[in-house]
Amino acid sequence: MKRILPLLALTLLPFTTQAALQAGAAAVDITPRVFPVNMPGGFRANYATNAHDPLHARTLVFSDGKTTIAMIVADTISGSTEALDEAKAIASSKTGIATNHILFAATHTHSGVRTSYKTGPEPEVAYRKRFVAGVAESIIKAHSALQPAQVGAAKHPLPEEVFNRRWHLKPGKMPLNPFGKMDIVKMNPGRSPDVLDRAAGPTDPDVMIISVQNTRRRPLALFANYALHYIGATPRGQVSADYFGEFARLMPARLRGDKNFVAMLSNGASGDINNIPFTVVRPPREPFEQVRIVASKTADAAWFASKKIRSYERDASVSMVERKIRLDYRKPSEQQIAEAKKVLATKNKDELARLPRLAQNYASRTIQASERSGQLTIKLQAIRIGDIAVVGIPFETFVEIGLELKAKSPFEQTMVIGLANGRHGYLPTPEQHKLGGYETWLGTSIVQEDASAIIIRNLLEMLAELKK
Repeated sequence: MKRILPLLALTLLPFTTQAALQAGAAAVDITPRVFPVNMPGGFRANYATNAHDPLHARTLVFSDGKTTIAMIVADTISGSTEALDEAKAIASSKTGIATNHILFAATHTHSGVRTSYKTGPEPEVAYRKRFVAGVAESIIKAHSALQPAQVGAAKHPLPEEVFNRRWHLKPGKMPLNPFGKMDIVKMNPGRSPDVLDRAAGPTDPDVMIISVQNTRRRPLALFANYALHYIGATPRGQVSADYFGEFARLMPARLRGDKNFVAMLSNGASGDINNIPFTVVRPPREPFEQVRIVASKTADAAWFASKKIRSYERDASVSMVERKIRLDYRKPSEQQIAEAKKVLATKNKDELARLPRLAQNYASRTIQASERSGQLTIKLQAIRIGDIAVVGIPFETFVEIGLELKAKSPFEQTMVIGLANGRHGYLPTPEQHKLGGYETWLGTSIVQEDASAIIIRNLLEMLAELKK
């Protein structure tokens, strides 16, 4: 027996040291190949004829042997629900990952391309096909790259690049909104000290990361999150991933990752947050310069966060909950409908000139809102990876919502992702609804005014279920 024991010890050794957690990551190019394509980030058509930098779908897959999940970040203004369901179904058929175990997050780059056209202009239709195939391929490739891994999470503050864009103005400075009424706050009010009073809400300063290494402590992937809407000021007429893509390009150098290392930056609860320092004069920038500046600072913050991780989990369990809930559509009153019809019937040039800015645009949205029936069904998702939690919300989510979820979560490290699995307009809090402003207007915010409270309650229930 004594001669056999050492052999048994050698045989058992690999099994006792093998990590239970596995992870894999992949990036797939989804840049348009056929132009021109519209970049629908504003109120008017904005056609791109080429790409300034590539767009990608980046995926991180986790498995604990029982449950496998996928988290995708794609460079698009939003993913249409139908296109996402199609991509998830393709990936599920190839990998066995359940479609309700796949979280998709749009970066919300405003120089990205719409993903919803099944018919229409040939370049738009071609892009939808490329997007669906690319998202599915990124999941399949990440799944095929699964290997023993370890995971950790941390955060680092970067407060100087996030600004609440909703402001109280000084008396007499508030313009009429598109409905001919006076709001209490205004989005992007300019920088004049004669106009500005105070910001109407907070910011979330933290860059949070989920860092993944192999069992030899070499970096495999990094999944980051920052509550910053986007940067903009990208070259006109060119597709761009904005600072999200530049961050992904920089991170391998920060962490000394090899050619297979994948970094991705998701958008947090940033519905009322942007990169405009309203009370500070910033020097003029060339196109894409501010993108580079903020991406570099965000990559630095992610590196500092990585240095705060004192231990990585090798035996982290993986679980995920998806819940569908129904929200009521907002409906205009009979008076609002009548006022909208009157605005749309206006043809005289002098009368049109006297209308508030965007009056006809929002009159059309009011009529559209009056024609909606039933309720909106949305997907909420919550993920657990060891002691780390991630939640996904399919709205341009106000920062207050993200801060509340982080404060009340049963997990010490909780990441809140906006624009997850679709985009259904803005999600203000009830308190912010009372203040008015662009993000609360009928047609911009399409669901009941207490929707954020319902979503927070559901996500906290889901997190509590995962914590058990």
